[in-house]
Amino acid sequence: MKNDQKKILGVSAFYHDSAAALTVGGEMVFGVQEERLTRKKQDPAFPVNAVRACLRHGGGRALTVDELDAVVFYEKPLLKFERLLETHYAFAPGGLAQFLSAMPVWVKEKLMARKAVREGLREACGDYDGAKLKLLFSEHHLSHAASAFFPSPFGEAAILTIDGVGEWATGTVAYGRGNAIRLLREQRFPHSLGLLYSAFTYYAGFKVNSGEYKLMGLAPFGAAGSERVKRFTNLIRSELAAIGEDGSIRLNQDYFDYAAGLRMADDAKWERLFGVPRRGMETGVGQEYCDMAMAIQDVAEEVVLRLAREAKKLTGARNLCLAGGVALNCVANGRLLRENIFDGLWVQPAAGDAGGALGAALAAHHVYFGRPRAADGKTDRMRGAYLGPEYSGPEAELMAAGCGAVYEKFSDDELFPEVAKLLAGGGVVGWHQGRGEWGPRALGNRSILADARDPEMQKKLNLKIKYRESFRPFAPSVLAESAAEYFERGCASPYMLLTDHVAGGRRKPQPAGAAELPLKDKLCQPRSDLPAITHLDYSARVQTVHKETNPRYHRLISAFKELTGCAVLVNTSFNVRGEPMVCSPDDAYRCFMNTEMDYLVIGNLLFRKKAQPGAADPAAWRRQYAPD
Repeated sequence: MKNDQKKILGVSAFYHDSAAALTVGGEMVFGVQEERLTRKKQDPAFPVNAVRACLRHGGGRALTVDELDAVVFYEKPLLKFERLLETHYAFAPGGLAQFLSAMPVWVKEKLMARKAVREGLREACGDYDGAKLKLLFSEHHLSHAASAFFPSPFGEAAILTIDGVGEWATGTVAYGRGNAIRLLREQRFPHSLGLLYSAFTYYAGFKVNSGEYKLMGLAPFGAAGSERVKRFTNLIRSELAAIGEDGSIRLNQDYFDYAAGLRMADDAKWERLFGVPRRGMETGVGQEYCDMAMAIQDVAEEVVLRLAREAKKLTGARNLCLAGGVALNCVANGRLLRENIFDGLWVQPAAGDAGGALGAALAAHHVYFGRPRAADGKTDRMRGAYLGPEYSGPEAELMAAGCGAVYEKFSDDELFPEVAKLLAGGGVVGWHQGRGEWGPRALGNRSILADARDPEMQKKLNLKIKYRESFRPFAPSVLAESAAEYFERGCASPYMLLTDHVAGGRRKPQPAGAAELPLKDKLCQPRSDLPAITHLDYSARVQTVHKETNPRYHRLISAFKELTGCAVLVNTSFNVRGEPMVCSPDDAYRCFMNTEMDYLVIGNLLFRKKAQPGAADPAAWRRQYAPD
């Protein structure tokens, strides 16, 4: 019935990772982060381009704003403004500079969010009937909870949302059943696991709100069991954070500056406490920062486990859903899975604020409009998270003509064996197919691919393709039906949000004293038969590739397995450091030509680097085509 096909647009904006998502009849039909379209990393602006793309797609036909049943913003700005005022009052007279600098932004974008959303819609889509528009505002953590539970395969589940901060909440325990979500427990600002982790991200020299995964990747290089790691862990627990058995956390605000200042932490006090100065962003990573990363990762995992046990106690549910920025910590997720607290675990692929756009739309559909929800206990409703823009073959050919690019066109039967051969020969391939991924992980449609068996591949990808820190690990994509052959648990992980251990890897002895080696030497330690995707602790952030959700990527890995006997490829996001993941064919070709990537495949078009005009003089090509 028409009444069941509610068309709802969800929007997140004005902080970081703005996005828009469209649901029709409670099904997500399109979603994209604004950064993918504007090419501005973590673009916080109202997602004009993302909204335009959502309505242009429309679930089968283009929609107008007047046809929408509701537009939903992912949080309540007035509640957030209340928190800002009360916080600055509580910390007065400290933080005056931050208060004065924040006020104009708050008044323009957040306090006046209703007007900003209406104006943004008009900029995106032209004029519409403002009186007809139903504009709703969901609470931040309800948006997270809805994004986790409603697309999950579970009819009922405990729900954990953990992030830096929403309006007041920094984490919640909730219970989802059918089309309803009930809040059971809430952690409030300024006490926050997400902000604690971000403070260590800041102190280790990485960018807050984007570098947390670097801190997670650095943690295994800590000297496990060493006196320094033990000391750091004890200092966190005794001086920085009091952690309850229920997972609640209270942070000692004497050491933090985020509540009323312009920094995450008080640098001088942290240096006195830990005996380590804050690391500069472009300086080398010493062992002390590896040990610090290991300590906070261990503490964060313990808090998540306690919260999960509390959620189990409060709900009695057999399944758990996760969202919020901390839910992107795949190491903690993997440990949570190994603890067997719940029978089932499902994490929203866009667990951060971008995913709040989807959650807001789903909350409106199921909670506000009261529409029912069906769940079969097996299949989620994310469609593999391939929900972004798609580009046709003619569009790719038009791009190639504009750039003077040289390509070969293959049939499917020819393409997959050819690309498999190039990968087996040591080539690095940019792989641009179908619809873009929803969320921060490349899942085989906007990916850079390589041979996981190559012991030099991690170094090559980090230094010559991604232009990023040498310690950063790479993820494996494995055929779902072959996962147990390569990884210890071998469970389904379609969204690259769980870690597993490489089968047999942990049983390989390390040389004596390996834990104390410098970072650069640890990178050279022997690991497994899949060295390009095996981290120092023999873990890997696994993506299982399912024929039902991505038949083309599945077919490519199958061709690689037929050729080599190996069903695993390296999969990293198609971008370079500091840039968003590529979206269009033009984005893909520019990235291809600005790196030492060997091949690019867009649909059925194969571009060989050596055949491209300007390949012999990359600097000249960049001057001509690369953006300023």
